[in-house]
Amino acid sequence: MKRTLSYLYLVLLLVMLYAPIVIIAIFSFTESKVLGNWTGFSTELYASLFSGGVNNSLIDAIKNTFIIALTAATVSTLLGTVAAIGIHDLRYRKRRAVNFVNNIPILNPDIITGISLFLLFISLGITQGYLTVILAHITFCTPYVVLSIMPRLTQMNPNIYEAALDLGATPMQAMRHVIIPEIRPGMISGFILAFTLSIDDFAVTIFTNGTDGLETLSTYIYADARKGGLTPELRALSTIILVVVLVLLIVVNYRAHRQSLRAEEVNGGINTPK
Repeated sequence: MKRTLSYLYLVLLLVMLYAPIVIIAIFSFTESKVLGNWTGFSTELYASLFSGGVNNSLIDAIKNTFIIALTAATVSTLLGTVAAIGIHDLRYRKRRAVNFVNNIPILNPDIITGISLFLLFISLGITQGYLTVILAHITFCTPYVVLSIMPRLTQMNPNIYEAALDLGATPMQAMRHVIIPEIRPGMISGFILAFTLSIDDFAVTIFTNGTDGLETLSTYIYADARKGGLTPELRALSTIILVVVLVLLIVVNYRAHRQSLRAEEVNGGINTPK
């Protein structure tokens, strides 16, 4: 009975999480302007999205979203990698303290982060626009990258790095040829997480995009919903983003699984008595 109830609870939870996404994906293949009204199978929304049939403000919002997300994810991955390596090399108490400080932005509500950055940019006299949005996204994405890389550093054998130094490698060469390959899966996961968070963010963006008309997908959808409805092409765009993220996750997890199998084979070969 307990096992049956646990399975039912899991199924109910998955249905609640994924049913809205599945509904959007299904109704992206119909021409109906109203979600829930099926008028027959059609790819008109996808054709309109790629042929420029949507208004220019949505196209600009899509471009801004992906430019900001790619820039923020790239910079936050570099900063997060350097920060994670530095944190890992600290002594135990200092490492715990810095990890605690790193977790504060993650647990902090987005609206508090947005208001804080808004007040910071105002006090420094920085004109709000592309630059402030990118800086804001880098700020809240970097702790997630650090959190993704730290487990890989913890699992890494520290003697490998020291052996590379003993064999004549410089610290930079040892980091490039020893540490980076070990933590690369964490870096990729952190990049994907930062990219997804940047695309998804609304609270931080709305406080830092200024009054010059800079829009991202989240702010465009918010403004569009306040007008009384959503642009139908958004259903097709949401489905495309979902499929791309899903494929990336499958590829990353598959590669991580293959690497773990290779590591087990190598360790098994080393530990096998001759």
